[in-house]
Amino acid sequence: MLLSADSTLKFPRETVFTAYRDKLVELVEFLPNIRRIEQTSREDEGAVTRIVNVWHGGGEVPAAARMVLSESMLGWTDYATWNADDFTCAWRIETRSFTEAVSCEGKNRFVVDGDATRLEIRGEIQIDASRIKGVPKLLGKSVSKTVEDYLVKRITPNLLSVSEGLARYLAKANA
Repeated sequence: MLLSADSTLKFPRETVFTAYRDKLVELVEFLPNIRRIEQTSREDEGAVTRIVNVWHGGGEVPAAARMVLSESMLGWTDYATWNADDFTCAWRIETRSFTEAVSCEGKNRFVVDGDATRLEIRGEIQIDASRIKGVPKLLGKSVSKTVEDYLVKRITPNLLSVSEGLARYLAKANA
């Protein structure tokens, strides 16, 4: 299932790109569905920066998805490769549980939009519930679809809330 979220931030592209890459951990106060972000590694090689962040999420889980997900599983590791030459970030998310059944990756583009920056987030999430022990094979596709729908509905607003949080952070920093 495709993930897509666009937002416009009224700051220059380099400012938005650099803050998103370097100040993400500081944005938690602006992210209602995120409890904590921990940067576990960072490697800088010229224009390319590789960062690993561990996200700790939360919130309500619907009954249909509860057979696969629990509150404690709403965390993930984000492997991001930032390229300052083309203002992109390729990312891959690894869930804490069911790593064999969940695939999620994509790319963010930071595009000049007049005096602002348009952040274009594109990705794809795929769930194969038949690979999860305890999920009956007969229900695998419907459980996969239910979980994908649930995750896309949670992830998309969270992607936008990161952009909104970043805009508030930058406004505060530039005040």
